[in-house]
Amino acid sequence: MRVYLPATMPMLRQLVENKQLQPLGGTAFALTPALRESYASGDTEELEYAAMREAARASLRLIAGDLGSGDKVELRRVVISADVKEAELRPDLDHAVVKVPGPVQWRQVAAVHVDAEDAEDAVRAAAEVVDEADLGDPDADFTLGEAEDHELAWYAPQEVPFLLELM
Repeated sequence: MRVYLPATMPMLRQLVENKQLQPLGGTAFALTPALRESYASGDTEELEYAAMREAARASLRLIAGDLGSGDKVELRRVVISADVKEAELRPDLDHAVVKVPGPVQWRQVAAVHVDAEDAEDAVRAAAEVVDEADLGDPDADFTLGEAEDHELAWYAPQEVPFLLELM
């Protein structure tokens, strides 16, 4: 199953360095039967994109958690696409949520998706209000939409070390 793991830049560095990454709580997103049923139409590619966007929103939540740390925070959403055989469906959490049973290995990574530098201001603003947006605040939802309007850049696994060197 193709899963989309929400991450941050430090988590991506950890994946490259350690050749594995344990997703927070084992949480990932995927094209699940429940996600497919929740859409009136859409082909597989469109529905996988919806799952990836959910992972990108979860990446915002990870960034939001880092904002309060006092450390310098890299303001780029990261989604790691990986092929995992034993993902457990979690419809109790959301239509696209799955749980991976253990660390994801580098060899399972199919692609990495990362915000470009021009998204950083929108990502900061969205990370600061992501919880309010989830609770239905229309202003926060608008701010979140500003970040989500930035498309994540696609990188093949072999390109990721070079990307990290350039940052």
